[in-house]
Amino acid sequence: MIRIYNTLTARKEELKPLQPGKLGIYVCGPTVYEMSHIGHGRCYTAFDVIVRYLRRHYEVTFARNFTDVDDNIIRRAKELGESTVDLANRYADEYLTDMDALGIARPDIEPRVTGHIPQIVALIETLIEKGAAYESEGDVYYIVRGFEAYGRLGKRSIDDLESGARVEPGEQKRDPLDFALWKTAKPGEPSWDSPWGQGRPGWHIECSAMSAAHLGQTIDIHGGGKDLIFPHHENEIAQSEAAHGCTFARLWMHNGHLNIDNEKMSKSLDNFFTIREVLAQFDAQAVRFFLLTVHYRSPINFSDQNLIEAEERMRYLHETLARADGALGAAVSTAQADADLVARCEAAMNDDFNTPRVLAELADAFKELNSILDGAGAAGEAGDLDDGTRARLTALRAAVSDIGSFMGLFEESPEEVLQRMEARKRSEGGIDESQVAALIEARIQARADKDFARADQIRDELAAMGVTIKDSPTGTTWTAS
Repeated sequence: MIRIYNTLTARKEELKPLQPGKLGIYVCGPTVYEMSHIGHGRCYTAFDVIVRYLRRHYEVTFARNFTDVDDNIIRRAKELGESTVDLANRYADEYLTDMDALGIARPDIEPRVTGHIPQIVALIETLIEKGAAYESEGDVYYIVRGFEAYGRLGKRSIDDLESGARVEPGEQKRDPLDFALWKTAKPGEPSWDSPWGQGRPGWHIECSAMSAAHLGQTIDIHGGGKDLIFPHHENEIAQSEAAHGCTFARLWMHNGHLNIDNEKMSKSLDNFFTIREVLAQFDAQAVRFFLLTVHYRSPINFSDQNLIEAEERMRYLHETLARADGALGAAVSTAQADADLVARCEAAMNDDFNTPRVLAELADAFKELNSILDGAGAAGEAGDLDDGTRARLTALRAAVSDIGSFMGLFEESPEEVLQRMEARKRSEGGIDESQVAALIEARIQARADKDFARADQIRDELAAMGVTIKDSPTGTTWTAS
């Protein structure tokens, strides 16, 4: 049984799909007018793991949208002197590049606002017909006071909202609480035909229209960041349920905020980091690992030190896997996986997707892997293991792969990850690899000549350059310190 915390009811609830064996999931995607920041990475990594895990048990249809027309896009396009279409397409492509780098799987459906104008117009017409919205000088507004449950998701009352409500210049609202479903076009802005004249959608109506078009009027799970609870998701509920007369989403899931050095990320605080900037300094697997060390509903503190520690941890884990693969010397099937370890991790995921517990279980598994490998010694390195040791090593290695498949970890060969980490470290350290190679050759010769003092001197020279060397029966290798 999978239990999920429902933001709407503020408690964990058993997942009960609308259709047996099937799930429809909608997660609010980015507004594409600039590079994606690390907060996006936190959100979409969390939901990537959630969807990956649910696919083990259900047939999942996953939709994540692009908002490709809004005030921010229009303003940014004017600043850069390009069309809103070109700007939105460019940043949507950049976003997908970042998601791919973090190992975030593409959704089944990626709807865009500009591709769903007819559905949006039709939904607004329905709201007007049902008396839930009104037209005012080419704009259309939703009547907030007409929806009795308004504020339930965000735990806010109409009285509280009323005290801070106001009408912005140019708005033709009947009530300050009402929100725009359709906006009259201004000169030079993108616009579409509608019964109310040329205009474009308001922000909130888009997700109601797109989710209904692709997943139906009631969906199993709707997700996004906590910053979307109010007003975006609150407004989605109001307009969708007023239009269709049924529950919009059965479960609401929201990930916690990402803070930078214990402060909220903000451009004004100069602590705003794009995913691309972070991945230039740290390996993508390390970033993903770090983002999963905290439960998705809790805030997470992002800092260089936390990422350095995550990268060192991932280096250790991949070194262990490389040793295990070398000892086993053959592909390992997940059919041979340690069932108890997999079951414990599934139990953690069944309890509202508790990834920190999964990582704790994996930590114990890696300790055992290293203990087995250390005990096997040289024989283990050569793949000459007794049957019991091989069986246990195989079961643990297969379980790591199986668990990694829903965590989005350990899917690459460990050697590939280690080589990538090492290449970045060498590049950042400004190490002259040809000089290192020459010194290593000189050291090998010194040892052959039994000039151990000179060999030790060369080791010290290499250490001063930030190079650590390791001797083995197959030769000498080095890494950046």
